[in-house]
Amino acid sequence: MTAINMPYGKSCIKVQIPDERLLGILESRAHSYKPEAGEEELVKKALENPIGSPRLRDLAKGKKKIVIITSDHTRPVPTKIIAPQLLAEIRKGNPQADITFLIATGFHRATTKEELLDKFGPEMMEKEKIVIHDCRAEASMINAGKLPSGGDLVINKMAVEADLLLAEGFIEPHLFAGFSGGRKSVLPGIVSEVTVMANHCAEFVAHEKVRSGILEDNPMHEDMVYAAKQAKLAFILNVVIDADKKIIKAFAGGLEQAHLEGCKFAGELAAVKARPADIVITSNGGYPLDQNVYQHVKALTSAEATCKKGGVIIATAACSDGHGSQDMYDWMCGGAKAAMDKIMKIDRDATIPDQWATQVMARVLLKHTVIFVTDQCDHSILKDMGFKTACTVEEAMAAAEAIVGAKASITVIPDGVAVVVN
Repeated sequence: MTAINMPYGKSCIKVQIPDERLLGILESRAHSYKPEAGEEELVKKALENPIGSPRLRDLAKGKKKIVIITSDHTRPVPTKIIAPQLLAEIRKGNPQADITFLIATGFHRATTKEELLDKFGPEMMEKEKIVIHDCRAEASMINAGKLPSGGDLVINKMAVEADLLLAEGFIEPHLFAGFSGGRKSVLPGIVSEVTVMANHCAEFVAHEKVRSGILEDNPMHEDMVYAAKQAKLAFILNVVIDADKKIIKAFAGGLEQAHLEGCKFAGELAAVKARPADIVITSNGGYPLDQNVYQHVKALTSAEATCKKGGVIIATAACSDGHGSQDMYDWMCGGAKAAMDKIMKIDRDATIPDQWATQVMARVLLKHTVIFVTDQCDHSILKDMGFKTACTVEEAMAAAEAIVGAKASITVIPDGVAVVVN
């Protein structure tokens, strides 16, 4: 038997797999990568040696209003390590700068005070200005023209009117954008719901290049880069993290140059070869990414890439925050086929909230049975959406074997968010 720890909330679930049935364990090499220095030192070195940009302290000189875009509660960005060094670097060049952190909620719910405290820590919470972006607050937005795809580009006014705009974030494979980080801080991070929906249209989600690990000819990525340039995102500090959410590499500098270097590094570590199996066991990497069902489109697409048609996907998923999207829940309650049929008839300029996540969920369910393992989410929510449920992995395995056989082959992806399955 092979024992594998599967992330689950803020802990792990141990899974025992018979050796003769285990085809492979698909893991990002980021989880075993040995960084060349400690977390703080890696960030410091990146800031001292920016890629394709002057140092941040030099960019900050003479700038009055400086805005730092940072991720919300759904992303494990190590802000407590990154932000103090960003602030110090800015203030070395401009001690009088008026600095504001802008929380990039995208289309998510607002970050709570408790979540902000967990992200920033009490000292920064007390001393620094923090504003939460609201994609539905039209009064806080400004029109910045059209996206390359034709959608309206409407961006948070505070960001556009800043004298210097920068962003912190992290780089990992992303099922739509190829990789997270960089330009994603702007789109979808701090744009209007109108812009998010234009960028997340059914046509793009179905596009062969809108996949994890792909940037070239990815229309969603191209929209995002354009939006970030229009917002004048001048500097980024992005990190790559391991399974323990520890920084293993940092990249600072110009929007495109630094991000591409980070994506190259992350992509080389994340690439894994598919091991097509009857049963695929995966997770969304634990907290904070497994807080709701909505976020699990990421893990499910990784599993989809190595699960045989008609096979079973088992996801260890706390989902303590429930479905995470009322719109997605309503779509899925009508059945996967009905949802997909309706979505594929929706024009690019008529996208409906969260249809993109629904489209992926429906695509997976039309080919596979999906079993969520959770004791923190109401099982009726998941069953309403067409998923099966279990309280333990053992219970889920018994259900899976009843579908594909007691000797079914098994592939395990401990962190489905961290890999690019080829």
